[in-house]
Amino acid sequence: MTAAEAAQAREWLEAIGAIARAAGSEILQVYESGSFDATRKQDDSPLTAADLRAHRSIVAALARLTPDIPVFSEEAAAIPWAERARWRRYWLVDPLDGTKEFISRNGQFTVNIALIEDHAPALGVVHVPVGGLSYLGVPGQGAWREQPGEPRRQIRVRSRCANPPQVVGSRSHRGDSLDAFLARLGAHELKPMGSSLKFCLIAEGSADVYPRLGPTCEWDTAAAQAVVVAAGGRVLQLDGEALRYNTREQVLNPFFVAFGPAAPAWLELLDAAGQGGGGSHR
Repeated sequence: MTAAEAAQAREWLEAIGAIARAAGSEILQVYESGSFDATRKQDDSPLTAADLRAHRSIVAALARLTPDIPVFSEEAAAIPWAERARWRRYWLVDPLDGTKEFISRNGQFTVNIALIEDHAPALGVVHVPVGGLSYLGVPGQGAWREQPGEPRRQIRVRSRCANPPQVVGSRSHRGDSLDAFLARLGAHELKPMGSSLKFCLIAEGSADVYPRLGPTCEWDTAAAQAVVVAAGGRVLQLDGEALRYNTREQVLNPFFVAFGPAAPAWLELLDAAGQGGGGSHR
């Protein structure tokens, strides 16, 4: 990213925060009604009216803010690869991340909006409609936590791993692979969490590591990856390369690990637990 683009990203951060909050309000109107039906998408994931209302709100607002930058949203994902492959810069959106959490009414769902530049997140906002909390980040410039009624504060990942290490894992998608990693790690504290909030715990220094050894899509991770990296952390594929975007037709991510403190050697632990060689999609 050029210096001018970096300055533009920081300027856009305020606007994207407002767009995410507006989408959160659309979601809450459905959530607080206490009555919503979920249909099933082609991949069998749930879809509610809240997903669609948030999607429409975000897409319309981004079109006004940056009419020349394309938008790729989970709820409008049928854009041909021949078109997407030409994009150097685009918005990547998950209007409602954690639809299962939304349906179960546990509050752990988010709005995710990221700006992708040259296959990497250049800006990210993760907004939590229930409670109004937002996480914002521009890699190379900083990350912030914003709570209604409180001043915005800068956040950083932990400099040292807790004893025992604090691991954040999926509330809805735990499997044998995570159990194998935890067994190899030994004594630990596991923090179950839904949606992209798992990354945000790393970014604000409330947890040490988030190993994701199950399927995710690019819109699930981009905004939160921007926040983690902006806070001084890393999000790596199991081959040690940074998680990248729009490099192939399919939108499934490879397995990855997000962390703040670099020790323990997380990738070596994953390899020892039988999860190495994770550069491929699964």
